Amino acid sequence: MRAVVMHRAGEPEVLQIAQVPPPAIQSPTELLIRIRSAGVNPIDTKLRQRGTFFPEALPAILGCDGAGIVEAVGGAVSKFKVGDAVYFCHGGLGKQQGNYAEMTVIEEDFVALMPRNISFAEAGSAPLVLITAWESLFDRARLEAGRKVLIHGGAGGVGHVAMQLAHLKGAEVAVTVSSPAKAEFCQRLCPDVFPILYRQENFVSAIMRWTNGEGVDMALDTVGGKVFQETFTAVQVYGDLVTILAPSADTDWKTARDRNLRISLELMLTPMLTGQRQWQKHQAQILAECAQLLESGKLKVHVDRQLPLAEAAQAHRLLSRGEIMGKLVLMT
Repeated sequence: MRAVVMHRAGEPEVLQIAQVPPPAIQSPTELLIRIRSAGVNPIDTKLRQRGTFFPEALPAILGCDGAGIVEAVGGAVSKFKVGDAVYFCHGGLGKQQGNYAEMTVIEEDFVALMPRNISFAEAGSAPLVLITAWESLFDRARLEAGRKVLIHGGAGGVGHVAMQLAHLKGAEVAVTVSSPAKAEFCQRLCPDVFPILYRQENFVSAIMRWTNGEGVDMALDTVGGKVFQETFTAVQVYGDLVTILAPSADTDWKTARDRNLRISLELMLTPMLTGQRQWQKHQAQILAECAQLLESGKLKVHVDRQLPLAEAAQAHRLLSRGEIMGKLVLMT
């Protein structure tokens, strides 16, 4: 089969298309899937640049997100059949094969049926951001209706689905964006959203105006760095702040401590990294619930760009420029 193989860490050019042996079912509960699309995520670019979580396992095939057709099933598979369209987030961290390839094998418990009304491009781009947004809002911050929420990077992969999920829960949502075009993009997906152009206005000042000086009940940081620390003052006392990035070592926690904030860390890769099967099953259930929202038209995943599998290096260049709104996907 064709796959994008990485023999060493480095610039995008280390991603090379090659012929590799196809995977085979090893367990009676596994599925063999012909991949139709693979989402490209920031974690992919980081692993390409610095090396995977399992550097001894080179060469590696990156790509956590995937969607495709079940081609064969193990003898004990009960949830899926040959011909089913499925989507999933699995592999791509260095130890297990990722989805920049034409085929993969995965346990049936880690897969969900693909929404019937969306394309393979949309489905393949969706799993990681859907799970990240869902876990951040509902598993970490326990978001409820009527709350005010700030989501950084509203036009990004996680941000553009997080603002929709928060709105569907009944929350009032503000997002930070870098340009009027990205503000318009967010408002097309979620007309009631309050966009903050952070290059034109301090986002904390905008939030205080929006909340009558109280701050938001919950904030989701998808940017990291100094933005994480600056967000402390935008969250009301006893509020929640969830970040999907590792806080920097020089973070000054005094404001967060004084405001008694509940700080949560979100890394949806944890179940794969630690082999926690029950949490991988939980993530597949999140995808099943999101599939219902996608099929109903209440939730949308925006694909900014589609590229052929052989152009994975170019996809990484585009993502690193920060110009993508929504998601970028590779098509096999």
